[in-house]
Amino acid sequence: MELAELLRTRYSYRAFRPDPVPADIVDEVFRLAQATPSWCNTQPWQVHLLSGEATIRFGEELGEHVLSGAGEVVYLGVPAYTGVHAERRRESGYGLYAALGIAREDRAARAVQMLRNFSSSGAPHTAVVTSDRALGTYGAVDCGAYVGTLMLAARSAGLGVIAQGAVAMRSDFVRRWLGLGDDRLIVCAFSFGFADDADPVNRFRTTRADLDAVVHRVDS
Repeated sequence: MELAELLRTRYSYRAFRPDPVPADIVDEVFRLAQATPSWCNTQPWQVHLLSGEATIRFGEELGEHVLSGAGEVVYLGVPAYTGVHAERRRESGYGLYAALGIAREDRAARAVQMLRNFSSSGAPHTAVVTSDRALGTYGAVDCGAYVGTLMLAARSAGLGVIAQGAVAMRSDFVRRWLGLGDDRLIVCAFSFGFADDADPVNRFRTTRADLDAVVHRVDS
């Protein structure tokens, strides 16, 4: 698949078939992602790949932790969205609920859907990406580039994938669960597998800003 087609057809999958991805395909996806450029070639990303029972247990226990209200919520430097960023966030959320037939006043159904942000959304594999905290902003930026490359690599292999920044909001829990020290910065998780195309949630699409809204041309 050409890069242009990958970029046009990639989107966040939120429903998956339960069958696992063959190990050789998983390895090839991660091998391709290793080509991601990084600051001074530091390659700061470390990945904990969960499969099978580990994926299920991680999602269930993290969901229980969120519902309990225990632990500190990490906002990753973004405690609130304002302006156009808030508008885009609302559009995405309303579009998702509309695709699922969830009314705005149906708080119970919205809560159930919210919890899926902390689980694998039914995917057979979840990966947690961390960076060395000492590398600061550039470590996180490099990991973001890595996740973007990984998503395209997964798409090229016929897989669906969704990045889950919400998991990093419970970084203390994730570090304990994986046995990591405080020196590891939880960047995000992403879940992947074969998409369930019959599920209406996978028909939901977000919009993109016009080019003139983001590219500011300076000619002289």
